[in-house]
Amino acid sequence: MFVAIVCCELHLPHAGSLKSKRRVVRSLLDRLHERARVSVAETAFHDLHQRAEIGIAAVAAQAGGLERLCDELRRLVDAEPEAVVTRWDAQLLEEAP
Repeated sequence: MFVAIVCCELHLPHAGSLKSKRRVVRSLLDRLHERARVSVAETAFHDLHQRAEIGIAAVAAQAGGLERLCDELRRLVDAEPEAVVTRWDAQLLEEAP
């Protein structure tokens, strides 16, 4: 069993309020979950207008599938026009025998 964990920080330059930030982040979280069937949540910077951190987790039997999934997730996040990725930290963990 393999687990992928991604920590992604975003800069939202056009977010002038928490409401506008949450609209962008919620839309992105929903899109990631729907298209990739991963667990995803906003994990930090809840009170900052133009900064967000999201955490993503997925489990699979093969490491190759998770590597392709992480590439697809990055493409989906990069495609969000209202957010800029400032940090992308992806880890692949393997269950100990």
